[in-house]
Amino acid sequence: MDYKKAGVDISAGEEFVRMIKPQVRQTFTPNVITDIGAFGGFFQPDFSGYNKPVLVSSIDGVGTKLKIAIELGIYDTVGSCLVNHCVNDIAVCGAKPLFFLDYYACGKLTPAIAAGVVTGMVNACRQNGCALIGGETAEMPGVYDEADFDLAGSIVGVVDHEKIVNGSLIEAGDLLIGLPSTGLHTNGYSLARKVLEGRMQERFEGLEGTAGEELLKVHRSYLSVIGPLSGSPDVRGLSHITGGGLTGNTMRIIPKGLTLSVDWNSWPEPAIFDIIRKAGDVPEEDMRRTFNLGIGLVMVIRQEGAQCMMEYLKSIGEIAYIIGSVTTT
Repeated sequence: MDYKKAGVDISAGEEFVRMIKPQVRQTFTPNVITDIGAFGGFFQPDFSGYNKPVLVSSIDGVGTKLKIAIELGIYDTVGSCLVNHCVNDIAVCGAKPLFFLDYYACGKLTPAIAAGVVTGMVNACRQNGCALIGGETAEMPGVYDEADFDLAGSIVGVVDHEKIVNGSLIEAGDLLIGLPSTGLHTNGYSLARKVLEGRMQERFEGLEGTAGEELLKVHRSYLSVIGPLSGSPDVRGLSHITGGGLTGNTMRIIPKGLTLSVDWNSWPEPAIFDIIRKAGDVPEEDMRRTFNLGIGLVMVIRQEGAQCMMEYLKSIGEIAYIIGSVTTT
């Protein structure tokens, strides 16, 4: 008996690292001062442009969206989803991403599959100006089935203390501006998979491709839209719509004594959500608590600045909708 016969192939791990090194190096910024393979990732930040820099961190995964990637044999989109999800989580706090680390665990390491996932991470890191400075790969037979893998990522960013966005200035009368999602993003997949089981190759009216292809669309990053608004007095709060839906996530930044008035008919809902709703006879309350329903990010904007904000968004080619307001309870 040896380690390979026990289910762990060290050579496969070494081959995987060899495959991804050139790609990962493409994400390195001048702040990265170590190469892949060290016991830690070294990042020397430049805080010269900040008065009082604050580090912001987050960690997340992509859930059972991985099961669809495995079923379809498409792996890069979930890698991009992981990075973009984490980027959004700190961007809504006003932070700019600095570096990212990933964790990839599987039942049997197939270097080409793992490299496909990392390709997606690299693409998203480059698009967000974020360095992929480290990661961990774990082959764990007995914990995961041979074809299964899990994915998690952590991110660190920075924001000037005076520019932190936390919702504390939100008041009654502020308007909600919604930015569209690219489908389910990374939440609600256990329900979506259950109601569409065995139908991933099916084509439904309103979809550009198959159900599986629709469900694997990349969770978009909103950094390029909201990043330039750092420090704007009109932006009183930002909410990344993930598990818990539009109301559940946005209420996390709403001060006590206030609530949300949402017009659920104020934006066009992507077809995939109604397909899930009808295929599973899913109650509307569950739809709203489980999915983003087409709005991936909510901006809480001072009423007097809402029109200018809508004009700005239009000028950069961003579709946006006024979807409600903040009211007293």
